[in-house]
Amino acid sequence: MFRLNKCIARKVTMILQEDMLILSNENISPRVYRMALKGELVLDITGPDQFLHLRVPSPDKVLRRPISISEYDKENKCCVIIYRVEGDGLATVSQMTPGQRLDVMGPLGNGFDISLPFPQKKALIIGGGIGTPPLVGLAEALTSQSISVTVLLGFAQKSAVILEREFSAVSDKLEIVTDDGSYGRQGNVGLLMDELDVMSYDAVYACGATGMLRAVASRTATHPNAYISMEARMACGMGACYACVVHVAADETGQKSLKVCDEGPVFKVGEVVI
Repeated sequence: MFRLNKCIARKVTMILQEDMLILSNENISPRVYRMALKGELVLDITGPDQFLHLRVPSPDKVLRRPISISEYDKENKCCVIIYRVEGDGLATVSQMTPGQRLDVMGPLGNGFDISLPFPQKKALIIGGGIGTPPLVGLAEALTSQSISVTVLLGFAQKSAVILEREFSAVSDKLEIVTDDGSYGRQGNVGLLMDELDVMSYDAVYACGATGMLRAVASRTATHPNAYISMEARMACGMGACYACVVHVAADETGQKSLKVCDEGPVFKVGEVVI
């Protein structure tokens, strides 16, 4: 196992590189897989929605693939990632079997803030598509603090619905919508948000596609504790290459930026341009 000290701007973090043991790698819906990994690296995970950088075991694949951590168990040094096959790289990963080892770098990024005050003991979690996996660990962490969790999930159609059982186990209320109405209600998470008093929740957390995040941001613009987790194409994963920058919303010049991999992927609503 290789350990790297990373010092960028105002913080020093530890990044590990390890050949983690694959415990399972299961197809859970069309093109979506659930992989369980075991290794020392898990001990350095600090919270929900950090991510791992996977090296595809193929000589022609140079760039690593960033995948969010869905769940983790430090006692047993295990974590779960859920990924969708979009190209040859993750297609190769999807063919790996238990007992093989996968080159992993991490944990990377800054996860959701769950240390803030919760006077009402209420949190709202909003997820869309493949953006839902890291929210399972978040919901579990909040529930363990006796916080009432409401979860709103949106998917394209019934076959794309994932993690319903897992979310049901760690939330007080779960609602699912699909674009075509083939499962749950027809519509999007914005429809569900409009039926709630968003300001009554101590915190709002969201992860999903850009369009969904914009819908969430427009409905939580005045909320003091609304957070979004952003997706971006990455190269190094450590903030050195500047391949995943997003612009700072308050900067009128458009010149200031933040790096999704290093200073994100979680940002406060209104902090960056979506």
